[in-house]
Amino acid sequence: MDRLERSERADRLADALRAVVRAVPMGRGRDVLHGRWLGHPVHPLLVQLPMGSWMSAAVLDCVPGQQRAARTLVGVGLVTALPAAWAGWTDWAELRRPQMRVGLVHAASNVAGVALYAASFAARTRGRFVRGRVWGLAGLVAVSAGGALGGHMAFRQGAGANHAEHIPDLIGPDWQPLGELSHFPEGTPVRAHVGEEPVVVVRESAGAVRVLADRCSHMGGPLSEGEITDGCIRCPWHGSTFRLTDGWNTTGPATAPQPAFETRTIGGRVEARLRQRTRAADRKGVDAEAAR
Repeated sequence: MDRLERSERADRLADALRAVVRAVPMGRGRDVLHGRWLGHPVHPLLVQLPMGSWMSAAVLDCVPGQQRAARTLVGVGLVTALPAAWAGWTDWAELRRPQMRVGLVHAASNVAGVALYAASFAARTRGRFVRGRVWGLAGLVAVSAGGALGGHMAFRQGAGANHAEHIPDLIGPDWQPLGELSHFPEGTPVRAHVGEEPVVVVRESAGAVRVLADRCSHMGGPLSEGEITDGCIRCPWHGSTFRLTDGWNTTGPATAPQPAFETRTIGGRVEARLRQRTRAADRKGVDAEAAR
């Protein structure tokens, strides 16, 4: 797996495929596939439908007289594999290079599995149930290998994880010094630190000082190098935008909000403390986006 992460052999193919996926005009549908509405990637959820159907078909293949039911489940798996795959490709196009390399092999394994299950369904439809079972078993092996690769991406490489989840555990609840107010020019994102944690500071023209965790929740990109637009800051790596007032992720691919801080100015010095996010605040963010 380490060699696969470092291999550059398929990088040209990966770049071409990423350009194709990003060029598809999906509008808000892209955020739907990312799972921003759910709060975490939707691809793992959708994968359960084909995998569950195919695993159940494999069980029924061992039960006499269940050929028709097994064939139906194979067909259900083929149909539900399509949205799962498209959500996966949408997420894949916004990953780091090592993750993309593993993701290509993950996708290839799943494509092979879908092809084998299509052959299984065709054989079962023609009444060749033994051949259909053999194709189905081969398909199960292929998608299981793809699932193992997907697990490596998620749990070893952190694809789809919230890269800002740890911040509240590293920063205490008390007010902490941030810096002199004069060090933060209006309308320009500046990198500072609350304790040892990097944050992005934006001083607005009205005088308010907005502070968010600097590491983007999507892939850890530096928000302090991003752009300010319409009261939000845009990550320079993959384009996720976060509202400066409360860190709400207004567009993906980020599926989690950004930790936000309260600020106060005493004697020309700015202090910050972590804002306590509540369910009511999260609900307000959802309602605001729906209103837009």
